[in-house]
Amino acid sequence: MAKYECIVCGWVYDEELGDPDSGVPAGTAWEDVPDEWLCPDCGVDKTDFMLVE
Repeated sequence: MAKYECIVCGWVYDEELGDPDSGVPAGTAWEDVPDEWLCPDCGVDKTDFMLVE
C-alpha cells in the first residue's frame, strides 16, 4: 500500500487507512479515490499530491 503527500500542507493519504471521515474507506487505492475528493486539511485536489517513496 502506498502513501501520497499533499505538496501544499504535508497531509498524507495512506491507502491502508483511507480517509473514512471523507467517505474513503480503508484499503482504497489512490487511483480509486474519487476525483472530487479534497485534502481534508487544506482543500486542494488530488493533483497536488505526490507519491511518497
